[in-house]
Amino acid sequence: MALKITVIGTGYLGATHAAAMAELGFEVLGMDVVPEKIAMLAAGRVPMYEPGLEELLHRHVAGIEGSTGRLRFTTSYEEVGEFGDVHFVCVNTPQKHGEYACDMSFVDSAFESLAPHLRRPALVVGKSTVPVGSAARLAARLAELAPVGGDAELAWNPEFLREGFAVQDTLHPDRIVVGVTSDRAEKLLREVYATPVGEGSPFVVTDFPTAELVKTAANSFLATKISFINAMAEICEASDGDVVKLAEAIGHDDRIGRKFLRAGIGFGGGCLPKDLRAFMARAGELGASQALTFLREIDSINMRRRGHMVELARDAVGGSFLGKRVAVLGATFKPDSDDVRDSPALNVAGQIHLQGGQVTVFDPKGMDNARAVFPTLAYAPNAPEAVRGAHAVLHLTEWAEFRELDPAQLGEVVAERRILDGRNALDPARWRDAGWDFRAMGRPHA
Repeated sequence: MALKITVIGTGYLGATHAAAMAELGFEVLGMDVVPEKIAMLAAGRVPMYEPGLEELLHRHVAGIEGSTGRLRFTTSYEEVGEFGDVHFVCVNTPQKHGEYACDMSFVDSAFESLAPHLRRPALVVGKSTVPVGSAARLAARLAELAPVGGDAELAWNPEFLREGFAVQDTLHPDRIVVGVTSDRAEKLLREVYATPVGEGSPFVVTDFPTAELVKTAANSFLATKISFINAMAEICEASDGDVVKLAEAIGHDDRIGRKFLRAGIGFGGGCLPKDLRAFMARAGELGASQALTFLREIDSINMRRRGHMVELARDAVGGSFLGKRVAVLGATFKPDSDDVRDSPALNVAGQIHLQGGQVTVFDPKGMDNARAVFPTLAYAPNAPEAVRGAHAVLHLTEWAEFRELDPAQLGEVVAERRILDGRNALDPARWRDAGWDFRAMGRPHA
């Protein structure tokens, strides 16, 4: 008998996972406590921008003409408990207010609400990013609350989604990690992921603590690599070096590699910063804080980059933002997303605004979310309108369409042809040939 799958939490992770499970051929029931979100998904629409996700929903959501009907949505935990054989928990674990630690309240609430409805053997699979040690605690709570007792098993299966590539990463993952305590749990998850495993995705079986550590360790490593090259950018600024050429040269070493070596204003989003801090907090609770003290400097370097871009922009317009118009190209923390959580681009825009600059922002997908976070900034419908009358243009999110802008055309509408590349993604020669004063981070004379 074919497995039936539920997905609890239909945000970025959950909505993508539910649609992908339907694509893999399973009957899927997505669940959320927010009725408006469920209504939107049931109509085949997504509450966020993620390439390919809406098309996937249209292929499978019940009630949409031509769909397989394999995917439905509900707000009922009781229905979830009756329906599913495997329950994926995909709720958020944000950073606690005023603390480094992560907020486990959404995860705890999901387990407390689901467990009483598990009246037959089931596997609950955590995908949320949690502090190491959480799975063992949740497994005990699950067995305590579930009517079926110990036959309500737990597994931990961390997610490794990249925003902008989430559908691809779910259907064709570069690895699948499962923390399990029984052969039955492993067998069920091998059945769930049979298609990607058959295509060659590695299937790594671990214990609970290791599975929990994989995601935070991976994000910490990526953050370290980004902050390393940004630290080198600081050295290049001080020594007249060129960080782009430096990254190219060291990236040819296979032990280092080229990925995540583009210097700029640093990382943001809803994962890397908060996962880094939660990892440090948990290490302290475990009595191993010294093992992760280096992550404090990684975080510090990252935040310092935003301030440095503000300084470069202020110097570029003559030492003060008062009476100056600044255009910011980019609001999201990365391209191919509408996510502005902890966005370096918006942070820089906000700092310049607070220092008296007249800031106008344009982003291809993140405008509504940016307005909600920074309603006092000005927003333009396109790049030419954003830069109109600007004394400086800041390129802060590396959208492909920004690389394709015509410097000559933009030069006709700005007050002064001055651009600062905060992502080292633009072609300096192309902009200088069009008469622009071009400056990139970590490349004082390139």
